[in-house]
Amino acid sequence: MTKEYSNLEKIRLEKVEQLREQGIDPYPAQSERSHTSQEAIAAFEGVESKEGEEVSATLVGRVRSLRAMGKITFAHIEDGSGRVQIFLRANDIGGEQVEFFNKYFDLGDFIQASGEMFRTRTGEVTLRVKEFHMLAKSITPLPAAKDEVVDGEVVQHATLAEPEVRYRQRYADLAVNSDVRQIFRKRAAIIRSLRDFLDGQGFLEVETPILQPIYGGAAARPFVTYHNQLKQDLYLRISFELYLKRLLVGDIERVYEIGRDFRNEGVDRTHNPEFTMLEFYMAYADYQQVMELTEEMVVYVADQVAGSREISYQGQVINLEPPWSRMKLSDGLAELVGIDIEEHATAESLAQAMRAKDLEPEPEATRGKLIDSLIGNFLEPNLLQPTFLYDYPRDISPLTKSRPEDASTVERFEAFMAGMEICNAFSELNDPLDQEARFQEMGRDYASDDEERHPMDEDYLRAMRYGMPPNGGFGMGVDRLTMLFTDTPNIREVILFPHLRERE
Repeated sequence: MTKEYSNLEKIRLEKVEQLREQGIDPYPAQSERSHTSQEAIAAFEGVESKEGEEVSATLVGRVRSLRAMGKITFAHIEDGSGRVQIFLRANDIGGEQVEFFNKYFDLGDFIQASGEMFRTRTGEVTLRVKEFHMLAKSITPLPAAKDEVVDGEVVQHATLAEPEVRYRQRYADLAVNSDVRQIFRKRAAIIRSLRDFLDGQGFLEVETPILQPIYGGAAARPFVTYHNQLKQDLYLRISFELYLKRLLVGDIERVYEIGRDFRNEGVDRTHNPEFTMLEFYMAYADYQQVMELTEEMVVYVADQVAGSREISYQGQVINLEPPWSRMKLSDGLAELVGIDIEEHATAESLAQAMRAKDLEPEPEATRGKLIDSLIGNFLEPNLLQPTFLYDYPRDISPLTKSRPEDASTVERFEAFMAGMEICNAFSELNDPLDQEARFQEMGRDYASDDEERHPMDEDYLRAMRYGMPPNGGFGMGVDRLTMLFTDTPNIREVILFPHLRERE
């Protein structure tokens, strides 16, 4: 389908042709730069008080604002380090060159400009242009250009605020919203800090398969594809867990991975089908020790990225200073829902107790899934400060070691803050016979098309039979952690290219 150009795009296309007719390439292969914009400003400020010293600079960037005033023109250009003003004057480069600039340059174009740095009468450090070149002509105007009056003159700026358009055209969003670029710079810093912390704790970073013959390690519906050469179905991983724990069998005692998981499930403000996870596994540790390491790791990230152990999230101050609150799951539900799950050993009994509280339990749900729904509906939204919920039902934790005194409860915790689940961790099951029985239970108790059903993994059981050390395992959604540290309420804000419903 041939694109239909708007009137503004047609005008810019005409400029492209006019430039080419004059022998000017609007998309040249080479460019030069002597300083970033902020380096040039800093260099000028460093010699400003020294008489007779000048700073010559060749700068590049995207045109962000334009203000033409007869024989002079002011503009702002922006590169990766920030913005700087440029000044074109007929006395410096000739009236024809100023007219050329005003005629052919638009918001969004990329420019190379050379000259000397100076400070204007209004106090702004500026490049006095002696020479300039077009580096790339913008055909499509940056979104929602608007006029703003500055010192009595009209200055053009570009803005983009509509979330739907921003997510679908992230390139345009990044081009006009510097605060969005800052979110992704901070996201990168968060991931670096996580790596630095785990590396410092003696963990080894590895990569495990994304395409897996058997999916596992979490309760989620997978994406499936078909490999033509192997003639078999493969699944996009929903977790790293079973492969990382195989490495414990291979005597790598501390191991982690940061990468993408894929779950064929619902989309909301905290869920995207493709997301970034951190998982680690440490031999000779249990879930209590993992709790302590979790606090240390998140605080390390806060110190490195935010410079404070108090962060603001949607108007709420979150205090990350350890120790975090610890709440037994059954106590939390008894307090907030008024149901003591330890008194209801079966799904039928728990469902009856829920109905007595005017709650609507999901028909045919297992006891564990009913408890999980109570957590999501009542506990999670109310846990604003960092809190560990611990000791979960066995039937929704098929890879977790049971409590010695209660086989129906496992050594598992989830950490919550700001009304969101942040991480999930276990004392990992290392008994291959118990693990095989758990897989068989999942096969019996869940319908064949139930997305929570965990498939049998014979190779994982084979690995366990060689001997797996006791260990603590951990999984954290990096996207949600980024939401917290960037004060953004929707996961789509912290994923560069989130999945969206196809437009009709």
